[in-house]
Amino acid sequence: MSASDDDTPSTAPAARGLRRNLATYGDPGFSLFLRKAFIKAAGFSDDALDRPIIGITNTFSDFNPCHGNVPRLIEAVKRGVMLAGGLPMEFPTISIHESFANPTSMFLRNLMAIDTEEMIRAQPCDSVVLIGGCDKTVPAQLMGAVSADVPAIQLITGPMLVGHHKGEVLGACTDCRRLWGQHRAGQIDEAEIEVLSGRLAPTQGTCMVMGTASTMGCLVEALGIALPGSGTIPATHADRIRAAEASGREAVRLAKGGPKPSDLLTKTAFRNALTVLQAIGGSTNGLVHLAAIARRAGLSIDLEEFDAIGRKVPVLIDLKPSGDHYMEHFHWAGGVPKLMKELGDHLDRSAPTIDGRTIGEIADAAEDIPNQTIIRSAASPVKPTGGMAVLRGNLAPGGAVIKHSAASPALLKHTGRAVVFASVEDMVRRMDDPALDVKADDVLVLTNAGPKGAPGMPEAGYIPIPKKLAQAGVKDMVRISDARMSGTAFGTIVLHITPESAVGGPLGLVRDGDLIRLDVEAREIALLVDEAELERRKGEWQPPAHLTQESRGYRHLYLTTVLQADEGCDFDFC
Repeated sequence: MSASDDDTPSTAPAARGLRRNLATYGDPGFSLFLRKAFIKAAGFSDDALDRPIIGITNTFSDFNPCHGNVPRLIEAVKRGVMLAGGLPMEFPTISIHESFANPTSMFLRNLMAIDTEEMIRAQPCDSVVLIGGCDKTVPAQLMGAVSADVPAIQLITGPMLVGHHKGEVLGACTDCRRLWGQHRAGQIDEAEIEVLSGRLAPTQGTCMVMGTASTMGCLVEALGIALPGSGTIPATHADRIRAAEASGREAVRLAKGGPKPSDLLTKTAFRNALTVLQAIGGSTNGLVHLAAIARRAGLSIDLEEFDAIGRKVPVLIDLKPSGDHYMEHFHWAGGVPKLMKELGDHLDRSAPTIDGRTIGEIADAAEDIPNQTIIRSAASPVKPTGGMAVLRGNLAPGGAVIKHSAASPALLKHTGRAVVFASVEDMVRRMDDPALDVKADDVLVLTNAGPKGAPGMPEAGYIPIPKKLAQAGVKDMVRISDARMSGTAFGTIVLHITPESAVGGPLGLVRDGDLIRLDVEAREIALLVDEAELERRKGEWQPPAHLTQESRGYRHLYLTTVLQADEGCDFDFC
């Protein structure tokens, strides 16, 4: 009988099945005996218990409609595992939904990553199927998996189908924001907005535009840790169930010989993912999540390299908010494999993937769909350059990000007067005040909304247009903050300003009336205030009150150890 993996000499074969990760009682034989005694209470036979054990994360929650299909996916994964000769064992982890997490899902992402990592470590999983979809769950699972470094495969829950209203196709949540803006402007009344709330998200699944969930669905394929084509299948389709069964089969093969996440999530894989992120017009959140996953793998994301990729790689996917269509259209146009084929030598085609093929082999095998216009060629892109740009300047020494593919071209070079909100609460209190001193060419500034400042770096970066301007027909303004923004949103919005204002970053020194210059082509975000005045303001600066007050539990852990956006907002000890 073998001891746990931690106690097995490096020359001995790794423990498998029930012998893996034994509880420590000082007697490995007793540990295995006790484990068998208790698991047999569930009715397992010796034959079943001698098979490779495949862990399956159960992230179902009544609070998480993005994961509403998880029970069916688990059933299909189990079928695939058993058909391939393994023993499937599901186990629960935290489930996070963007709309149901206070103060924000990002606040809980690291907790889910720790939960996932430790459950993989604690239990005898020879490999694991990670089932997730809603924004922060997939990054959390990958962070945990690469830290545990047990063979793992990602299974996406999938995007929902489109909705319809008065003959118009609707997509959560780009159209959520657009239509809510019309409601704020008085163009849609209370009765109609209630009707719309039942039509924007008509099925289970994640947002069907290129928000964070869809972005991560594409990136797991680019990283090679999900089966090709599986990241874009709609949540309600039979192909999603078949992808789950195939993932279960693949997990059994992984259990017998890898590769581990550390074998797949290499510098090359992350560069491919950054390239795909630019080409899909993906969510700015994707950059933060890739930085966190890479850091768990002992790597780092180079923001300058990401920006350089964006100058060379065009946006090729015609999806909202950068384009006009939805994820189900992208999927039936050929999905990520077809996109990778169009990207050609922008990708490292030699990068390995979970099913044994290279990225290049998967791209070469992509289905060719005649007359589709969703996945463009480099000769006719949606945008001539990538979806995102990295900005720097005296306002963002550590960098900031703008999704310029979903911005107003006329505002990409703009100088305006700052209108400052000191916190999310301050913004809520004053934004719709008719007396607010604001004009259409001003720059809206939100401070204290970063990782520590909010806390949790909420998606408050989509600062609403002040009501009196919205009613006057203003649809976009330059908006800047240390917060995040949903990838579903359209607007000229600068995000992730680093370092954040709550830790003394320059954003916290901005005052009403200061001039701010945005120049995306020059990659600049600048506060036009002389250094002497900024030094004077530094002397007056005080951190937000909640950072000086006592806290406990997870909130204390988060506030004292969370890193900035450029390092992925992970904990410093991870």
